[in-house]
This record gives sequence, C-alpha cells and structure tokens, in this order.
Amino acid sequence: MLSFLKSKKASGPTSQYDQLGGEQGVRAMAERFYDIMESDPRAQDLLALHPQPLNAIREKFFEFLSGWLGGPQLFTEKYGHPRLRARHLPFRIDVKMRDQWLLCMYQVLDEQVQDQLLHMQLKQQFTRLAHHMINTD
Repeated sequence: MLSFLKSKKASGPTSQYDQLGGEQGVRAMAERFYDIMESDPRAQDLLALHPQPLNAIREKFFEFLSGWLGGPQLFTEKYGHPRLRARHLPFRIDVKMRDQWLLCMYQVLDEQVQDQLLHMQLKQQFTRLAHHMINTD
C-alpha cells in the first residue's frame, strides 16, 4: 500500500480535466451548460446573445474548457489563444449577463461535481472568469 501512495504522489497532482472525467466529463459539462441556458427562463437574455443553433458554440466551449481545465489545448490548436475578453467585446456583457452565465455554470457544478474541494475551486475560478468578462456598466 505504501508503494501505491508513493507512486501516486510521484506522478504529481491530477488536472481538473482528469478529476472531472477527462473528455467525457468536460464535454458533459459544456453540453449541460447550454441545455440549462436553453431551458431556464432566467437565462433568456444570455441565450439571446448566442447564435442559433448552438451546435458550434457548444463544441467551442468544450474545446475551451478542455484546455482551461488542464486537458488537451483543443481551442488554442484550432483558433489560437482564447483571448476571451477580446473575443467577447462585440457583446454587451454586464452584471446581469454575468449572473445569468454563472446561474447556468453553478447549476452544472452542483449537478456534476461531487468532490467538494474541486467544486469550490471551480466555482471560484468560473466566478473570476465571468467577472473578468464584464465590459459595460
């Protein structure tokens, strides 16, 4: 048992991507995020900002999350550096939009992330990210 602990420690910390279940888990997060956005009337203004149908944006979000969470850098390989704030400047993002985005993401975390520490870390990271995207009063 001790040798197992040593080998586990020697391999280093596991990425959030791996903790979430790799491609399958991260894809499930991205898909559920947009499912919530489409179905929850409290996110209707946020949904209205997105081009329909949502197939392409769902895939881009998965690709972004993959790299952002420590997995394969799929978004960067296809599109270059995410430059999220710059890419979102054409859209009016205020506190209301931030809160609608976080409403969807928090629900995903509540449904899909059972590990309390990981849940807390992701909630903090997503909150910082969403706040950073605000570009108007």
